[in-house]
Amino acid sequence: MDFSFTDEQAMICETAQLFFRENATSERTRAAMAGDGIDRQLWQDYCQELGLGGITISEEHGGAGLGMIELAIIAEAAGAQVAAIPLLGLTAAARAIEYGGSEEQKAEWLPKLANGEVIAAFAADDSLKEDDGKLSGAVRFVPHGGVADLFVFAASENVWLVKSDAPGVTVTTLTTMDQTRPFARVDLSNAQGEKVADPAAALKAANQGQWVYLAAEALGGAQECLERTVAYSKEREQFGRPIGSFQAYKHRLADLMVLIEQARSAAYWAASAVDENGADPDLAVHAAKAYCADTYFKCAADMIQLHGGIGFTWEHDAHLFFKRAKAVQEMACNGRWHRERIATMILGEAA
Repeated sequence: MDFSFTDEQAMICETAQLFFRENATSERTRAAMAGDGIDRQLWQDYCQELGLGGITISEEHGGAGLGMIELAIIAEAAGAQVAAIPLLGLTAAARAIEYGGSEEQKAEWLPKLANGEVIAAFAADDSLKEDDGKLSGAVRFVPHGGVADLFVFAASENVWLVKSDAPGVTVTTLTTMDQTRPFARVDLSNAQGEKVADPAAALKAANQGQWVYLAAEALGGAQECLERTVAYSKEREQFGRPIGSFQAYKHRLADLMVLIEQARSAAYWAASAVDENGADPDLAVHAAKAYCADTYFKCAADMIQLHGGIGFTWEHDAHLFFKRAKAVQEMACNGRWHRERIATMILGEAA
């Protein structure tokens, strides 16, 4: 399989990296954390000026009509700067509607998602109960649920679209570790929802989208952790020489580089497998989510240690990466769950 980018993909990569590097600054991210967790100006610029909000949404419905590789490029660039925007929810919700929604649902929601007019959140929770077309129950830990206009909930054998301002919907913002992507609890009491036309297709598309997105985001974060640590190792001196010249320090950086290159292969293998709808997309997305998330956490933890005392202070951005990395590890099913799925696929139900 050829993992090299096309000219168009290379251009998207360069544009996205420049956009997030210049705009998703530490100061703006910390300001978003002090508010509702979203850099509103960054979100508007991304969706409307850059025009990449609908990167995987069909052109028919106001998007760019591109694939998962392009999405992974964007996610990697956003992850490298710990961008405080609701791209994860957009990805999962848009794919659920695109692949499983009715024509009316696509026409109503996809253009609004593409231009950033509507913020969406996705979550799966089988505890939700349906009674006469209405939903009841509680969905915990919904990413960006506190600011979402539209919820896409996968419950039992159905996938529902629920407006945040619908009667019976109560949203409670939670204090969680990663305030660059805050979570919320959504309580439903006989809330009116709308089923998608093909729930199985919707859930599969949403899951593939969020797992590829998180894998690529983790890759970008891990790479940035390494690059910032390398830069620090050239500036910080001990005993009259840069600390990066010491063998033990260099070996740890080299080990991280190896992990990141393996994560890069996993992330883009998953994106390619979904795009090509080959024989192993499920295996690829499970492997990518588990491996890339673990790599990110390892790189973020080592970043703190290799920066010494300054790395342990809240003022240093190492903590933004560390908390995002830990959250990525646990959300959208943790590594143990994904590895169990892989074992089942390879070894059969006996695994």
